[in-house]
Amino acid sequence: MGKIEEANEEALEKFKEAQPVATGLAKASDVIPDMDDRTFLHAGPPVEWERMSGPTRGAVIGALIFEGLADDEEEAKEIAASGDIEFDPCHDHDAVGPMAGIISPSMSVYIIENQEHGNKAYCNLNEGLGEVLRYGAYSEKVLDKLKWMEEVEAPILNSAFERSGPIDLKEIISQALHMGDDGHARDVAMSLIFLKEMAPHILETDFETKDKKKVLEFMGENQLTFLNLLMPAGKAMIDAAHGVEYSTLVTALTRNGTDFGIRVSGLPGQWFTAPAPKPDTLFFPGFKEGDQGRDIGDSAICETIGLGGFASAAAPMIVQVVGGTPDDAVARTREMREITIDEHPGFTIPFMNFRGVPIGIDTRKVVEKDIRPFINTGVAHKDPGVGGVGFGLVRAPIDCFKKALKAFADKYK
Repeated sequence: MGKIEEANEEALEKFKEAQPVATGLAKASDVIPDMDDRTFLHAGPPVEWERMSGPTRGAVIGALIFEGLADDEEEAKEIAASGDIEFDPCHDHDAVGPMAGIISPSMSVYIIENQEHGNKAYCNLNEGLGEVLRYGAYSEKVLDKLKWMEEVEAPILNSAFERSGPIDLKEIISQALHMGDDGHARDVAMSLIFLKEMAPHILETDFETKDKKKVLEFMGENQLTFLNLLMPAGKAMIDAAHGVEYSTLVTALTRNGTDFGIRVSGLPGQWFTAPAPKPDTLFFPGFKEGDQGRDIGDSAICETIGLGGFASAAAPMIVQVVGGTPDDAVARTREMREITIDEHPGFTIPFMNFRGVPIGIDTRKVVEKDIRPFINTGVAHKDPGVGGVGFGLVRAPIDCFKKALKAFADKYK
């Protein structure tokens, strides 16, 4: 076995051994490394204000108003362009954010700990679908919901975590793959399992009954509640495999609506980017072709760990909604086996005789076979202030992997 194969085996073993649990919530600037009250985190690779996509700009505007740093849209734009705010990728701060991925200092974040290796990851709370901050909307309704989430939902959830103790996220993911979830675009079972785990503890908290009732209703109606726990769980697992010398394992697939970026285990501290593609989109009523922005969000961490598009066979309805068939869903999962190294022993697909989802995207295989990672995704409007326009399917651009492979060759000769 050569050095690269040995390194990839070591990295994958660390990933498979990882045990992510949710332990509670805290304000972002209190727990996220190297974050202060002027740091705003975003999805995807590094991007400055001038190059930010419409939904990312919209989310920055909303977050600046939410933080009380700006009174209105125009003032928020001025502050964002002034250089007084530090914009950094969530991934560079042990965090992940869906869609625009904006995490501002006073937002509450889930704390996920990998009990096997000791590393942590963070993500904010899910707002639901449609007109929400992560899709670039910043209306009064959006900001009022964020305020309620901070003042009511987050304290109740944190108090519930104090009663429940650590929640095993790996077990929830494993169960839900047997119930029709793919772990990205479809998280219905995961969200309901999590709600089942938390509901008794929420009811035991000392908060007012009407507030506990509203939190339970909000979580129960939102099919993506668990996505914001799954994403940091995925990051906590795959980060354990990052930084292994000679490893060609991809440890992040991510996008910011402008650029698509990847990270590779054996090339820590480096981003490899290409223009973000536009997803093939199933539009919500009232939207049409041309309304969608480019691919956006850290949620492709799900595909990085073998879920989402890689687990299409577990949730064929996701492919079907944009014109595919269940056979197409199975074909997607089989195709992703061509560019991966192993199968996950705990994340299995009943329809494929309980084979594990494909894991360990190998930069070499992607380039050699010209098979690009397949991603299930939400789709935001191209303009700031609008919100979500539908769901979509997209492929990662090949140039990211070519650049990474060249850098790998230069480093390791």
